[in-house]
Amino acid sequence: MTEKTPRLRAALDGVPTYKPGKRDAGSGTVSYKLSSNENPHSPLPGVMESVTSAAASFNRYPDMACTELMETLSERFGVPVDHLATGTGSVGVAQQLLQSTVDPGDEVIYAWRSFEAYPIITQISGAKPVQVPLTADEEHDLDAMADAITERTRLIFVCNPNNPTGVAIPRAELERFLDRVPGDVLVVLDEAYREFVRDENVVDGLELYRERANVCVLRTFSKAYGLAGLRVGFAVAHPEVAAALRKTAVPFGVTQLAQDAAVKSLKSEDALLERVEGLVAERARVSRELVTQGWTVPESQANFVWLRLGDRTTDFAAACDEAGVVVRPFPGEGVRVTIGETEANDLFLQAAAAFRKEL
Repeated sequence: MTEKTPRLRAALDGVPTYKPGKRDAGSGTVSYKLSSNENPHSPLPGVMESVTSAAASFNRYPDMACTELMETLSERFGVPVDHLATGTGSVGVAQQLLQSTVDPGDEVIYAWRSFEAYPIITQISGAKPVQVPLTADEEHDLDAMADAITERTRLIFVCNPNNPTGVAIPRAELERFLDRVPGDVLVVLDEAYREFVRDENVVDGLELYRERANVCVLRTFSKAYGLAGLRVGFAVAHPEVAAALRKTAVPFGVTQLAQDAAVKSLKSEDALLERVEGLVAERARVSRELVTQGWTVPESQANFVWLRLGDRTTDFAAACDEAGVVVRPFPGEGVRVTIGETEANDLFLQAAAAFRKEL
């Protein structure tokens, strides 16, 4: 047998592996998963029926053009069909964006800490990640991000609200930043948590896309719509960018189940809004209680809260495990806690209070 091994891309050296939220506390107690920003509710009315119907056609490929979904998105958001592209979750579309914009050695700017997939998909594409630290208030340092732009910059990710801190960028600050970005640099507004935003100062990215040809908006059905397991997301961008995204999409990547479930979910928005309002109310309750306990909690506009714990992060996550609730630790930095069922939130708050008393 030859001793040689296949030659792999050097760009993969040092690429971090994506770490999903832990699934099981493993303590033998009732376990709630608050580590992946999933919606705790079952699918919206009619979704299960549409998925069951689509399952009868497993022997056929899905509609590669996602025709009905594209038309429904076009109607719902008031954008032309040729301004839309779909993919396997918003992270799948984000990877298509990099495939469409960067060559080896080009630069991609994003805040840090932000969405864990950004450095992975950037390095896989062969581009150079340029990470700009958040401010002391857990906010995007937009001035520093603008200062980091060079002639090699091709794309900028702006996660708004930011994952994992939950902090959102006000309209005026975002517009000032966009004014500083050259027109040939694509700015991607990653709005996976847009449905949970209640701060009127936070602009809907679709308004900015309509005004600026270099703005692309990412959305997903994984969070508010509760379709995380089906992997369907979409981008809204101007025709040249959207066409490039459709070229770089994995053929038949979005299954027919996902397409049909997304269409049905879009047509069940009254039920969606009711569920989201319940989660937003729970977010406010959890945040208030944490502040009362003495924690510093950034104002979240997403479906999670963030606690910066530094070297206490791992111990805090272990304490939550023991209490029967799984959170998402970022060792040495902090924990992100999804807003889940009331019972799960109560367990988390009890664990946080007990941990606080031991400090």
